[in-house]
Amino acid sequence: MRVKEAVTITKRLTRQQSRQITREQLLQSAAALFAEQGVSGTSVEHIVEAAGYSRGAFYGNFEGKHELVLALLEERTQHELEEIQAMTHEAATFEETLDHLRAWHRRRDENLASWLALRTELWLYGLRDPELLPLLADRERRSREAIGQALEQGFTARGVSTPAPVEMLALIVHALDDGLSIQRVLSPAGSGSDCVVDVVELLMKSWTALARSNAAAAGPPIENLEKNP
Repeated sequence: MRVKEAVTITKRLTRQQSRQITREQLLQSAAALFAEQGVSGTSVEHIVEAAGYSRGAFYGNFEGKHELVLALLEERTQHELEEIQAMTHEAATFEETLDHLRAWHRRRDENLASWLALRTELWLYGLRDPELLPLLADRERRSREAIGQALEQGFTARGVSTPAPVEMLALIVHALDDGLSIQRVLSPAGSGSDCVVDVVELLMKSWTALARSNAAAAGPPIENLEKNP
């Protein structure tokens, strides 16, 4: 019987694939440098040197540092939204969503300081450029919408209506997440990695009780009164 020789074929990357890899590595290097020394303190030369590329490779993907910052902001926003939406879609109950959220926060806690530093740098960069404010606002809006969807899932599972507009409740949760993340970095001994989720769980219990209290105070629906005079 004839034995066929094994032939190893190395698949070459297409030009588009190679460019995408270069772009991703430049973004990763920029993210690490921005977190460490700030956007203003990081030059294009710093970024390409850390990534191991030339200036030509950089300008083949971005017109300048400003465009890179925009791309990084969009990439981080989309990544976080996909993670939040996945937690909601994969969970059969709101309690499972909280479990997923706890695991997510524990993973984020491993690099919380650098994550927060990068996020703050991107905020500051946007706040100093009026043209970027709408992009920052859109980023926050999309984050709140994802949180709102998770909250609505929780209220529906409990058989109650939201005691206030879900947009307001999502804003509260989002703001608490930001504030507690800062406290976690400044005083890690004073709060655990589960503190954000613990607060969300406490709020949901309080809001659910309020919703039931409001429903009880409102009395039975009008159609029930007509059937039972």
